[in-house]
Order: sequence, then C-alpha cells, then structure tokens
Amino acid sequence: MTIQCKRVYDAPAADDGYRVLVDRLWPRGIKKSALHYDEWCKTLAPSTALRKAFHGEVIDFAAFSDSYCKELALQTEAGKALAARGKKGTVTLLYAAKNTEQNHARVLAEWLSSL
Repeated sequence: MTIQCKRVYDAPAADDGYRVLVDRLWPRGIKKSALHYDEWCKTLAPSTALRKAFHGEVIDFAAFSDSYCKELALQTEAGKALAARGKKGTVTLLYAAKNTEQNHARVLAEWLSSL
C-alpha cells in the first residue's frame, strides 16, 4: 500500500497518484480551481473540537492522535474505500498544517495502512 502525505502548498508531482484533501476546512490562500485534487474527504478529517484543542495546545500530539484514532474508528467504511485505492496505486493525503511531522494526515496515513 502506498499512502503519502503532502502539504497542499507543495507543487503536485506525477507520482502523487490519487490526491485527497483531508482537511475539514478549505486551505487558506488557495483557490478551489488552483488545487489539483481528486477528492475532498471531510469525513476522515478530525472534528472541529479536536482540531481546535490540538492547535490551541490544549492537548499534545499523543492525546490528539489517540482521540483522532477513536474518531476514525467511526468512519471505517470511508477509510476502507480510501485504503483500497492505496492498494491499487499511490494515494496522496493533502493537508494544510505547517508542521509536517505532527499532523492529522500522518495519523490518518498510519490508520489507513492498518485497515
């Protein structure tokens, strides 16, 4: 399975495969017509409350990851559909977060790989 993560602000590449925006909110500064994506999957994005708690530093990344995985467990069907695409070819999860190491797309990629 090939699932990779990439910021929406990075240029698309030929090896990106199926590009999925996994943020609940549209990324700042990007016109919808300018972003190259195949799907906007809001159902697999963290809830607004969880996102705000993490970005507001109310919870750390470990607590965020645990809570997010619990939310993802309620979206197994959508996750399986995306994981199936990853088994056929590359899936690139697009996110807007500045932190490229500790973000929801990384947690989602790991969760998808476990399905």
